[in-house]
Amino acid sequence: MMKLGIMQPYFFPYLGHFDLINQVDEWIVFDTPQFMRHQWISRNRILHPSSGWQYITVPLKKHHQQTPINLVEIAMESDWRERILRQLQHYKKYAPYYEDVIGFLEECFSEASSNLSETNALTLRKTCRRLGIATPFHVFSQMNLALDDEVTQPGDWALKISRAFGASDYVNATGGAVLFDESKFTACNIKLTIQSFTNMVYSCGPYQFEPALSIIDVMMWNSCEEIKHYLDTFRQKIGESQGAAVA
Repeated sequence: MMKLGIMQPYFFPYLGHFDLINQVDEWIVFDTPQFMRHQWISRNRILHPSSGWQYITVPLKKHHQQTPINLVEIAMESDWRERILRQLQHYKKYAPYYEDVIGFLEECFSEASSNLSETNALTLRKTCRRLGIATPFHVFSQMNLALDDEVTQPGDWALKISRAFGASDYVNATGGAVLFDESKFTACNIKLTIQSFTNMVYSCGPYQFEPALSIIDVMMWNSCEEIKHYLDTFRQKIGESQGAAVA
C-alpha cells in the first residue's frame, strides 16, 4: 500500500501544499507540463507592510509559450533574491522567527540554480526538512516512468503516474478536483482522495491575518514544531469538534 501525491514545483507554496506532502508516502514534483504565467511556480504572497498582501516574484528569462516548466530559466543577473529579502524586512520588528527564517532563505538562495524547477524543488525539500516532514521526493522528468498509454486529459496524468509508480492511493487538493474522473482510478484499483485543508490561523502582530500566504509567512510567526503539530493534528481536532456538536 502506497499513498502518492503529485504537484507542480511551486515557489515557497502555502501550508496546504505541505499538508499534502505530510500525509503521503511518496511525493512527485511534476515538472514537465507547460509553464503557465501568473501561477504559483514563479511567485507567491507575503504580508504587505501597510495592509493586505504583496507578491514575491522570481524573474524569468524569455521563453517560448510552450516551454515546459523544467526548461524555464531564472534571470539570475537580476537582484531577485535581495529584493525578496528586502520585501520581508517589515516582519523584523514583530515576527518572532524573523532572523531564523531570513537565515534559512539566505541558505536556500545561495544554492539556487538558474533552472526554476530545480530551485523550487530544492527549496521545497529544504523547507520540508526544516518542518520535520520526511516524505521521500522524486522529480518526474528524472524518473523515466513508462506510462501505459498517451495522456489525453489533464486529469489523466496523475492516474497514469500513480499506476506506473505502483501507488494504491492518490491524494490531491480540492482545487484540482474537477480534473479527475474517479471511475478511472477505481478501474485501475487506485483510491482517489480529494483532501480539503483548513488554514492555520495565527497571530501576526499588528497585521491582519491573511489566509493561504506563502509558507515563509507561516514560519515567520510560528515555530517549526508548532507548524508540524498543526499538520499532524488539525483534522483530528476538527473531527472531535464535529463529534461533540453531533452529541
